[in-house]
Amino acid sequence: MAASEETATAGVRLTSPDKVLYPEQGITKRDLAEYYLAVADPMLAHLARRPITLVRCPTGRAKKCFYQRHAGSGVPAELKTVPIEGFDEPYLYLEDARGLVALVQMGVLEVHPWNSHVDQPNRPDQVIFDLDPGEGLGFADVVAGALALRAHLDRMGLRSLVKTTGGKGLHLVVPVARDYAWGDVKRFAKAVGDALAKAEPERYLTRQSIAERRGRIYIDYLRNDPTSTAVAPYSTRSREGAPVSLPLGWDEIVPALDPAAFTVRTVPGIVAARPADPWAEFASLRQRLPLP
Repeated sequence: MAASEETATAGVRLTSPDKVLYPEQGITKRDLAEYYLAVADPMLAHLARRPITLVRCPTGRAKKCFYQRHAGSGVPAELKTVPIEGFDEPYLYLEDARGLVALVQMGVLEVHPWNSHVDQPNRPDQVIFDLDPGEGLGFADVVAGALALRAHLDRMGLRSLVKTTGGKGLHLVVPVARDYAWGDVKRFAKAVGDALAKAEPERYLTRQSIAERRGRIYIDYLRNDPTSTAVAPYSTRSREGAPVSLPLGWDEIVPALDPAAFTVRTVPGIVAARPADPWAEFASLRQRLPLP
């Protein structure tokens, strides 16, 4: 096999490294592997040793992509598997930067981790709120919704973190103690979303109805479930522009924020220039939920 058809990145075999995965930007498998190595430290803090669901696009973003929830065959040795009660097949997970490169080898363009770790898969350590704007709204409206949700959580004594989704919304993440079942965190997330929707029904809703979303922000609380996950911090998306889901500080959540500025090309420089990780407190926050 010619050298141009295979290489090693972080000691991981990478075939067809010059295959273009994002045609609009000319981003190749090699480029994507180098991106993940550049953001490995902060990304692994939120991804390592969590069961993962993958979006695989072996022939690139513009071609056919598919979800993979279970290990299957032909999985690189750098990825691990874990059996989980209630599922017939084991889930994949990774432990280090070599695992990130292995995902690139598989043609993975999105990584969606569980809200829990492999040692306690039924005990989530975070609650996720996905703010999805309906037709007729701009990103400034999403920013306003995120600030309103943050203020609501603050009044409950809960600190929240925020990140872009690599799309048109924002994710708010509430780190919690690993003392709750999946049903607990989903019930809590729904109650919070319902409270905002009740207070301002013209601006927010928690029902999934597409027809009702026009001019309103859908507060998606369903991301708090093993089979309905959210994209990982620093993960790419299988979308035009090679966008990235980027953790931000609350001081960066302003009406002029442009999530399209966060891409495979730009994020490594942003991360390198930061004086501190805006999500550094995640590991130390073990908050209690005000459940009835």
